[in-house]
Amino acid sequence: MRRIIIAGTHSGCGKTTITCAVLSALSARGLKVSSFKCGCDYIDPMFHEQILGVKSHNLDSFFCDGNTVKNILYENGKNNDISVIEGVMGFYDGVNGSGSAHSVSEMTETPVVLVVDSKGMSNSMGAIISGFLHYKPNRIAGIIFNRLPEKLVPLAEKICHELSTEYLGRMPVHEYKIESRRLGLVTAEEIPDIKEKIQFTGELAEKNILLDRIIEIADNAFPEYKKIEIKKIGNPVIAVARDKAFCFIYRDNITILKKMGCKIEYFSPMNDEKIPENADGLILYGGYPELNMEKLSRNTSMIKSIKKSIDSGIPVIAECGGFMYLHDFIADYSMVGVISGHAYKTDKLQRFGYIRLKADSDSLLFREGEKIPAHEFHYWDSTNNGNDLTAEKNDGRSWNCAICTKNMYAGFPHIYFYSDIKMAERFVKACTEYGGKNEKNT
Repeated sequence: MRRIIIAGTHSGCGKTTITCAVLSALSARGLKVSSFKCGCDYIDPMFHEQILGVKSHNLDSFFCDGNTVKNILYENGKNNDISVIEGVMGFYDGVNGSGSAHSVSEMTETPVVLVVDSKGMSNSMGAIISGFLHYKPNRIAGIIFNRLPEKLVPLAEKICHELSTEYLGRMPVHEYKIESRRLGLVTAEEIPDIKEKIQFTGELAEKNILLDRIIEIADNAFPEYKKIEIKKIGNPVIAVARDKAFCFIYRDNITILKKMGCKIEYFSPMNDEKIPENADGLILYGGYPELNMEKLSRNTSMIKSIKKSIDSGIPVIAECGGFMYLHDFIADYSMVGVISGHAYKTDKLQRFGYIRLKADSDSLLFREGEKIPAHEFHYWDSTNNGNDLTAEKNDGRSWNCAICTKNMYAGFPHIYFYSDIKMAERFVKACTEYGGKNEKNT
């Protein structure tokens, strides 16, 4: 199973653009390519999917142990010619090493191509590369230089030779730029000519990046692991919100639900009149409800449908943007009103990063005393964050969060089922029981 990690020296060095360019170029060659993203990012996988037309998956070593990471990688890459894994932040960045691209490369024994942003540098590129090569044991196999002028190619080749690593090409300066907003990159669906732009960068990659050598470097042996068996539990219908307002979806969460027997029906809180009539469970993931407040608020038939379902006891997961949507208000716009309070805008990130959630009592997803890894990333806050879980940071900080009942998890933290599959099992069992009760009542 050939695989390679494209990592970077830091956030913003160009690894997403270069990853997309390499994916595009390999696909244009007719290769079957699978894509992955290190860490908990939602938006970069959307760009991968635009290129390949297949689902992109996360490999997160904070959420998951090494065996689970290998399961996800192998299961979703085994039938393809090569898997390209995009790194996260700087190569070594994470929480005490976990969550980093470096940790994923070690867990999965995957070679690494390091992206170095060359703008404004010449010989100083050597100091940066030397630091990454010698900081700690690693699998860095070669370097791609981003924004490297052609006249500096001989110098870049010389630096790589002197440091006993490989020059694997460059990405020249070009006009294609993925715009950013405060929660990261603009999503792929918001760029009207995204496919044309990525095709253009793919052509640049074919001309300037040593793709044949990267394919050779990509390791074909796969480390041993124990296959995770997921049992079928029932066949409930799970209604999952998916549109411009709710687009932060971990694909592997959906995969696990399907393996447990669930039927997934997507719906749009922005555009549909109501949730699917046969829904036995409801998931409202995060996204950008704050950018679509007016349209969400105007869709009163959907609001009534969701409120009625939750009041009737339907099991519901509402993360971040979904949590905000269940409030009385987002800013001055009325919303579902299941959660008493309003979501409001702040001027900085709130409670950003990896956390562990400690359950203070039994609820839909958790049992008292359990600790579950999670992640927060939001600028908006709430007058009612809940107090049923205790969030703990690695630096010792902690706070109360989330509203957890026998049929609800609602809070800013994002959860990942592979970190503890019992969460998914409990959700599916609750949805199955809810569906059974509805059938009897009917």
